[in-house]
Amino acid sequence: MRIRMTVAMPEGSTRNGELWPALGEETDVPTADGAHLVASGVAEEVDEASPRGGRRKTAGKGAADASGADS
Repeated sequence: MRIRMTVAMPEGSTRNGELWPALGEETDVPTADGAHLVASGVAEEVDEASPRGGRRKTAGKGAADASGADS
């Protein structure tokens, strides 16, 4: 489950040995953990359709490679 932090955790706080994401940052967590964080108001679930950008680079590279092959 992908979540976005809605609360800033105290500096140095860890979860399973890793630092908590900063306020507004996104991370993947197990579904049960994410559901608990969302229910407690510490995080919000991120819609999977919201990320953009990565595809643009891939499409641009593919288009450039295809046009180079045709020449």
